[in-house]
Amino acid sequence: MKISREWLQTYFEKPLPDAATLAEALTFHAFEIESVEGDILDVKVTPNRGHDCLSHRGIVKELSAILDLPIKADSLRHPAPLEPKTEAVRVTIENPELCRRFTGAYIKGVRVGPSPEWLRVRLEAIGQRSINNVVDATNFVMLDMGQPLHAFDAGKLTHKDGAYSLNVRAAKNGEKMLGLDDKEYELAPSMLVIADGHTGEAVSIAGVKGGKPTGIDETTTEIILEAANWDGTNIRKTSQALKLRTDASDRFQQVISPELAAYGLKAATELILELASGEVAGFIDEYPRPQATNEVTLPLARANDVLGTTLSAPVIEDVFRRLDLSHMQEGDTFTINPAFERLDLVIPEDLVEEVARIVGYDKISPVELPAFPERPDVNSNFYASERARTELTAKGYSEVFTSVFADAGERVVANKVDGVRPYLRATLVDGLRDALERNARNKDLLGLKEVRIFEIGTVWKDGIERIMLGTADSGGVKEISLEPIEASTYDDLPISTTDRYHSFSKYPFIVRDIALWTPAGTEPETVLSIIRAQAGQLLVRSELFDRFEKGEKTSLAFRLVFQSFEKTLTDEEVNAVMEKVNEAVKKEGWEVR
Repeated sequence: MKISREWLQTYFEKPLPDAATLAEALTFHAFEIESVEGDILDVKVTPNRGHDCLSHRGIVKELSAILDLPIKADSLRHPAPLEPKTEAVRVTIENPELCRRFTGAYIKGVRVGPSPEWLRVRLEAIGQRSINNVVDATNFVMLDMGQPLHAFDAGKLTHKDGAYSLNVRAAKNGEKMLGLDDKEYELAPSMLVIADGHTGEAVSIAGVKGGKPTGIDETTTEIILEAANWDGTNIRKTSQALKLRTDASDRFQQVISPELAAYGLKAATELILELASGEVAGFIDEYPRPQATNEVTLPLARANDVLGTTLSAPVIEDVFRRLDLSHMQEGDTFTINPAFERLDLVIPEDLVEEVARIVGYDKISPVELPAFPERPDVNSNFYASERARTELTAKGYSEVFTSVFADAGERVVANKVDGVRPYLRATLVDGLRDALERNARNKDLLGLKEVRIFEIGTVWKDGIERIMLGTADSGGVKEISLEPIEASTYDDLPISTTDRYHSFSKYPFIVRDIALWTPAGTEPETVLSIIRAQAGQLLVRSELFDRFEKGEKTSLAFRLVFQSFEKTLTDEEVNAVMEKVNEAVKKEGWEVR
């Protein structure tokens, strides 16, 4: 999310540090910074903070706490009454679970035109295109406090029985709507729309995109301004299904507080009156089930136990003050009443995290974990898996992991993204057979005479989820049920003695064999040293695979594997290397068979 330092500064009396310093503060205490260009920061807000930080106001609150800088005023800490009410606009919500709140303002006498320079500059600095004063006002409020809004041209809606009517309903199968981007969208019953209640026509894809037929233009004189709260999961699925991602959908799918709708509507209404004149005829507020308040308790000892610290009560109290978290303290126990937008503060551990990041993780000294008070129980399934893994590895088998999805099976995967292999596997055999076939081609490169693989994995068969052990080698592919093994302690397995690992090439390899007659007593390594010297870096593996003696001569046969890290080798390139090898061994008096 693009954040403007100049915009942030409007919230503070004291001058803020430069953008680079702000980026460092946020990085160490809150969010990763994707980039800093001039005075613009690209902030990567974490999913758990999408409720309140996808806005300049949200970042302001973070910086205020991190830098301990007071802000001028916080509009979300004062009531936002939506008065007076109006009967000129009626709203019906068919499913309150998917639309928790719908607020609106009916504004008459607006004059649509270009936005003032300060607003155009503010929006364009963070990549937003200026459209007109009404639309820009809604975008400004969304980027400022995080509440998406949409403005309907009231004159393009149907006025009947003395009122306009908006109906929040599920889309009809195959229903179409022309969006503000001039694209036609085909809708499905899983999606929500805002429809003209008198005609039934969809005029907005709820939380995602407004409709062209009721868009704001220079002829608009009356608007219905909407600020609603939509179900995040529904918006995410709608956005994905339509391949339509917008600033509004990004915020709704993170789930924002329904309380924010009133503040967003109030702020946008005031800004529109300032920029486009007009007067408010009244407000609408459909709020079937108001957001419940939440209370979280954190004992001082719990915070220190989790963090491994010895922080004092005043230190933690100061963190809550800086975060503007309303709280009460009784002894060493804090009771927090999180602000309505802080939907991420639910359990004591959430508060512990707040304390840690504001104090600074760098200020928390590392502490050795205490020993377990008693020996942990041995997991019988894990023990059986480790025992089988150790035995098979000792026999030359390599472990593989194949996909749990299959073309056929008993259990279908719900909501699978790609639709490929829609079942959970009922056997390991199919995956192992495919893995054996793929790896057998590489046995020369791996230096193996035979590829042996195994897998320990879950299958779903006969209505039961079970762990199976499968093996695949030249004798075939088979699987057995891996039965749990009870044990009192885990085996003390040796640590790997591998000295180093090296990368492998993604390009195909070529195999060549060479057999030589050499004088009796010639060591294979002597021959290999000459071959390797002539073959150069393209020779990635070389080994003796056959030897026999006849009279005074010894036949030595070597397998040579060539591969490049830069390209696919051709036969001509490898043949040229083999010519050099042949000439070198002939000079030694050895005869190429």
